[in-house]
Amino acid sequence: MDHAPAEQRHIPVMLERCLDLLAPALDTEHPVVVDATLGMGGHTHAMLERFPGLRVVGIDRDPQALELAGERLAHFGERFTGIHTTYDHIDQAAAAAGVDRVDGILFDLGVSSLQLDERERGFAYSFDAPLDMRMNSRAELSAYTVVNEYSEAQLKDIIYRWGEDRFAPRIARAIVAARAEAPLRTTAQLVDVVRSAVPAAAQHKKGHPAKQTFQALRIEVNEELDVLERAVPAAVETVRVGGRVVAMSYHSLEDRIVKQEFARGARSTAPRGFPVELPEHQPTLKILTRGAERADEQEVRDNPRAASARMRAVERLRETTRPGSER
Repeated sequence: MDHAPAEQRHIPVMLERCLDLLAPALDTEHPVVVDATLGMGGHTHAMLERFPGLRVVGIDRDPQALELAGERLAHFGERFTGIHTTYDHIDQAAAAAGVDRVDGILFDLGVSSLQLDERERGFAYSFDAPLDMRMNSRAELSAYTVVNEYSEAQLKDIIYRWGEDRFAPRIARAIVAARAEAPLRTTAQLVDVVRSAVPAAAQHKKGHPAKQTFQALRIEVNEELDVLERAVPAAVETVRVGGRVVAMSYHSLEDRIVKQEFARGARSTAPRGFPVELPEHQPTLKILTRGAERADEQEVRDNPRAASARMRAVERLRETTRPGSER
C-alpha cells in the first residue's frame, strides 16, 4: 500500500482546461460545484484554491478515497463536504449543500489513481493481487465472484460488451475450463488464462491481452455504465440555468453515453416541418467543446494517464422540470 500523501499520488487530468470551462458558471455570490468523482481530491483542491467563495460537495463510492481526500481538503473547512455514494445521486449532493440547483458538476470517470495504485484491490493486470476490483470495498460483488460463478454465456457477453473484445468467446471458454480445475483467485492467474486464449499474433496488436477483460470485469462489478446512464441526465437536471457540466471519460463506452446525453439536450425537439420552434422545443443545453477535447502532447508525456482522456462540456440554457419557475 502506498502511504504517500494524496497530492503526491495523483496528477489531475486536463486540470486548467477543466477549471476554465467551469469558471463562467462560478461567477456568482455563493457558487456550488459537485465533484461527482472525488477520488483523491485533486480537481476539488484546485477549484477551492482558484475560486475563493466556492463550496464543493465531493462524491465517491470508495471509503478510502473519501478519507484521503478529506484529510487533504480539511483546511478548507466547511467549503468542502464529502458524501459516500455513487455519482448518480447528484441530488443528494445538492441537498448536502442546502440547494436545489448547483452551478457546476464535474465527472472524471473510470478507475482512479488510488484504485490502480493500491495493488491489493486487483484493478491492474500488471501486478498480482486478489481478484477484487470493487470501487466500494463494502460492496458484495467482486471480480472473484464474476470470474468463478458467472456462466460461460454471461462471461462472453460482458467481455464482448464492456471490454469490446472480439475474442470474448475464446476467453470465456478458457476461464470456465480453468476454474473447473480450481477457482481463479488472483489477477495473475486470470492474466495467464486470457493470454492462453488470445492468438499470439493478436496480442501484439491490442496492447496487453488482458486489458479489455479487466475493463469488462471492472465495469460489471461496479455497474459503472448503468450508474453513468443515470448520472448524466441527473447532472443536467441538477445544474442551474447558466450552470455547466464537464465530463472526462477514458474509454469509448463512457464517452458514448456522455456524448449522446449532451447531444440529446442540444437538439431542438420541434417536429420536422413545424413552422415555429416553440420555447418548450428549444434545446436545453449548449455544447461548449468541439467534439471531445484531448490532452496535449506535453501533458501526456508528463501524465500518461491523460492519453486516453476525452473531455466534453455543456451549459444549461433553460429550465425543464418546472418551466418558468426559479429553484
